[in-house]
Amino acid sequence: MKDLRELIEFLREYQVAEFDLDRGDTKIRIKFAQESSPSSGIADISKAVNAISASSTFTPSAPPASAEPAASPATPSVDPEAGLHILKSPIVGTYYGSPSPGAPPFVSPGDHVEKGQVICIVEAMKLMNEIESDAAGEIVKCHVTNGQPIEFGQPLFSIREG
Repeated sequence: MKDLRELIEFLREYQVAEFDLDRGDTKIRIKFAQESSPSSGIADISKAVNAISASSTFTPSAPPASAEPAASPATPSVDPEAGLHILKSPIVGTYYGSPSPGAPPFVSPGDHVEKGQVICIVEAMKLMNEIESDAAGEIVKCHVTNGQPIEFGQPLFSIREG
C-alpha cells in the first residue's frame, strides 16, 4: 500500500492523467480528473512504467527532462476555499451521490451536515461503502460527479465548518 501511495503522489506531482499497469495477477488503473488535455503526461506514464519495471519497489525518480519548471508566483493568489474543511475519499472506488439511481442526492451544496451523517457512497470491489461527514457544517462544493472513479485521498466535498 505504501508503494501504491507513493505511485499516486508521483503521478499527481507530474500531472499524469491516466496510468495502467498489468503485471501477472496485479492490475492497477489510476485515472485523475484534470482540466488539462488528456494527452498531457503520456511521456510521464512511460517513464513511470519503466521505473516500476526496473525494480520490484517503487522509487520516485527525478522529473523528466521535458517537464516544465514550476512557475514562481509573481503575486500571491487568494484561495477561495481557504479555511474550508476538505472531506477526502478514504478508499478507491466509484462515487455515487445518492442511495440509488433516480433517488435524490444525500447532500447538495448549501445543505447543512452533521458529523457522522452519510453524504455519499463509494463502490469498491462490488461493495457499497457509506462515507460519513467528518465535520459539521455547510456543503460548499462537491468536487466529483456521480459515477466518477475516485482515488484514495481525492477531495470529495468542501465544508464550511460551523
